[in-house]
Amino acid sequence: MATVEKSKKKGLQGYYLTTFLIGLGFFTMGLMDPLYDTFIPIFLSRFVESKALIGSIMTLDNVLAIFLIPVFSALSDRTHTKIGRRMPFIVICLPLTAVAFGLIPFAALSSLWMLIVLVFGLNLFKQAVRGPVVALMPDMVPGDLRSEANGVINTMGGIATIVGTVGLARLMDVPVMVPGYGLQKDILAFPISGVLVVIAVILLFSFVKEKKALNVGESEKSVPILHSLRVIFKEQDKSALFILLSLLFWFIGYQGILPFVGLYSKDILQTSSGTASLAAGMVGIAYAIFAIPSGVLAHRIGRKKTIRTSLVCIFAILVFIFFHDPLTASLGASLRQYTFWALLFLFGIFWVSIVTNSFPMLWQMSTYQTVGIYTGLYYFFSQLASIISPPITGAFIDAFGFRAIFLYGAVSMFIAYILMGHVHRGEPEDDAQKVLK
Repeated sequence: MATVEKSKKKGLQGYYLTTFLIGLGFFTMGLMDPLYDTFIPIFLSRFVESKALIGSIMTLDNVLAIFLIPVFSALSDRTHTKIGRRMPFIVICLPLTAVAFGLIPFAALSSLWMLIVLVFGLNLFKQAVRGPVVALMPDMVPGDLRSEANGVINTMGGIATIVGTVGLARLMDVPVMVPGYGLQKDILAFPISGVLVVIAVILLFSFVKEKKALNVGESEKSVPILHSLRVIFKEQDKSALFILLSLLFWFIGYQGILPFVGLYSKDILQTSSGTASLAAGMVGIAYAIFAIPSGVLAHRIGRKKTIRTSLVCIFAILVFIFFHDPLTASLGASLRQYTFWALLFLFGIFWVSIVTNSFPMLWQMSTYQTVGIYTGLYYFFSQLASIISPPITGAFIDAFGFRAIFLYGAVSMFIAYILMGHVHRGEPEDDAQKVLK
């Protein structure tokens, strides 16, 4: 009860510094991911002509994520050291990630095998640390403040994505002298990002003392991973299972649409290649702006209500986008483009409301010993969607045309809405009930 009363008195203001510092871990992911997605295919194309083979190599991060994130998240639950449970993974794996990331453009000057080895190493370290980084926040922030805290962290991730795509990516045009290769472009952003990652780790380790976690004294007992999974899925209340199934379907909808909006802009709206990339950017901008407000809103009206309302709004937006092409056919090209961007911006507002609040709902159902397991399950289902959905969407495009992906996404969001109706736990007050017991 003391923890809950303390959090009410302090509010998130008392945890802003901690949340910000933990968010540095998320910020590093936001820096690296867009650079990785943009430039690794370019590096691979120097050695590989087959786009199918390049695409297969690019799915390596998703394949590793679906296995490594749940495993290392659960392992961090069972790790007890002088510096905490999550911190050993952070101080070892994130610097290794930084080194691998910084060396990738130099490997791309050398050989295909050197490049593939570094890409594999990067993904191995990055996916191993992602779960422990994310699980650190619910260890340090009270349950009733996690939606707002997750909003802060998601905002940092969104800002990092913008910094990576708008700022650091431009450094790839700056020539750098490389011994043995002369002046080379497509280098600078990667080692600079690696240095920023190391700085973030130093700040995180120096100022976040994991041994001060809220429930660190609750139990140091290691709970077997398989036993914890059996308990989760055999619970009489199936809220955890239904929210995992819900997030599977809303990520199926999201991952089936976002990779193709650039092509849709280019082929259907007839925009240029450079302008087409801004379509998905509208979602990212909305994500960065509205992550914190969505957490505050959920704190006031409830997480489940916020998520289900957002799913209904996204359903309506996607249906409207389906009719956007024929409805705007008589308009000028610029106006068609701007209205499409506006719809995607609205999509981003409601999408971040779902993402910001779904994680805290799962964490609310966990105990101190199982936060990592729940974090790993979240990533397992979300990464599974990222693997299975794009090929399905591609088949829909081949069979029915580009517009079909928006109906596909709308149906996925509707299914997620129905499944969320069976979720009965995960609200901020559930933490108080747990403590009272």
